[in-house]
Amino acid sequence: MTSGPQGGTRAAGALTGLSAAEGGLLLIRLTFGLLLAGHGAQKLFGIFGGPGLAATGRGFDALGYHPGKVFAVIGGLSELCGGLGLAVGLLTPFAAAAVVGVMINAMATVSGAHGLWIQNGGVEYSVSICVVALALTAIGPGRLSLDRFFPWRSGGWLPAAVALGLGGIGAAIALSI
Repeated sequence: MTSGPQGGTRAAGALTGLSAAEGGLLLIRLTFGLLLAGHGAQKLFGIFGGPGLAATGRGFDALGYHPGKVFAVIGGLSELCGGLGLAVGLLTPFAAAAVVGVMINAMATVSGAHGLWIQNGGVEYSVSICVVALALTAIGPGRLSLDRFFPWRSGGWLPAAVALGLGGIGAAIALSI
């Protein structure tokens, strides 16, 4: 083992130049992003044991989002596209904004009244999703991403602020309609 960039270790040979930090960041992005995309696919397509669009639309109607089916499409696409964007590291600040916006709505309409912990229906899960999405944006998607050609490839306060700001604005618009 030899030392790689950022103090990580890497195996010689096939992974030459890949630090443990870069590999770890890819692992987080893929796991987090694909699970979130699957959650959106449950809403939209009824796969992975999900309810599908009609049932999700009825659920959104019950929460006060009218027309429910339209908001179900917006929420499902936010999770699907945001998750896929984070997974492959494409347009990371915008992918994170989609995720943050939908989670703010979830906290405001579903889990916020139940406190912090998930076993009571609280915001724990939604807060965790927001924090990971914002952290990925602040850190940057890494060298093993499609964003490696864009200015936000290295993350920073500005891309994270853009993600939080756009997510907050999107949530505020959805909550005010």
